[in-house]
Amino acid sequence: MKLSIVATLYKSAPYVNEFYARSSAVAKQLAGDDFEIILVNDGSPDDSLDIARSLSDYDPHVVVVDLSRNFGHHKAMMTGLAHTKGELTFLIDSDLEEEPEWLMNFEIQLKKQKCDVVYGVQKRRKGNWYERWSGKIFYSFFKAFTGLPLPENLVTARLMTRRYVDALLLHREREILIAGLWYLTGFEQHPYLVSKHSTSETTYTLGKKLSIVVKSVTSFSSLPLVIIFYVGCCVSLMAAGYMIYIVASWFVFARPLVGWASIIASIWLLGGTTILFLGVIGIYLSKIFSETKQRPYTIVRQVYGRKKL
Repeated sequence: MKLSIVATLYKSAPYVNEFYARSSAVAKQLAGDDFEIILVNDGSPDDSLDIARSLSDYDPHVVVVDLSRNFGHHKAMMTGLAHTKGELTFLIDSDLEEEPEWLMNFEIQLKKQKCDVVYGVQKRRKGNWYERWSGKIFYSFFKAFTGLPLPENLVTARLMTRRYVDALLLHREREILIAGLWYLTGFEQHPYLVSKHSTSETTYTLGKKLSIVVKSVTSFSSLPLVIIFYVGCCVSLMAAGYMIYIVASWFVFARPLVGWASIIASIWLLGGTTILFLGVIGIYLSKIFSETKQRPYTIVRQVYGRKKL
């Protein structure tokens, strides 16, 4: 098969039919009749699944992968990629904020530069000031703590070769940050500047964004643990120096020990720091706990429309 198009569905009912029509049109231009459109239902609470199933009944190019519940956008994307058969795979969101027609330009650049991936990067991050600044802060934190030069303002849309997709699927993490895996997989990757539309409100709340920051840092870096070690060393050195000062004050200058307030403040500071550090260690332990259980990161309830063309 020449081409696979993969998209996830979550509250996507208003967009599915148009997405299918536009994706089918561009796929036929590129691959003729040799393509598939894989729609992954990530436990959508609306009738996205019913609409997608009707499309699979009507068009044998459409494959619907129905997950048993909502597992999250990144895990659903990886599940969709695992079901692809195409020599080229075009991953894109189904809400039409990203244009299916980008596929043609991506394919031209892929051939021209002889690379394995062409990925979309926004010329200017969409949304209001909060979305733009929260995105900038996320990328800054990610680069600072992981050292990975992740491109800023990435979009989901990317065209990938078969060997790249196969290599990407070798990652077996249970807690997935797909943008980091895209970079770690390697191969030659090139950006393509795009303008993303705004068709719906983001489902990423402040809590979800903070959770992604924590997951991304702890998944790709041990730097927080290293920071804990060095802070502990600094606190120990300061404590040792202060003890020497107290002893010198007592024996040399005969000064009485005073400073109840400073002692209490120090206890609270050290107590809070200890609890914070234990929390960081706890996050890493919870990730180890999650990985050692080896649970599947998604469960497929049923696949619809996998028919021989």
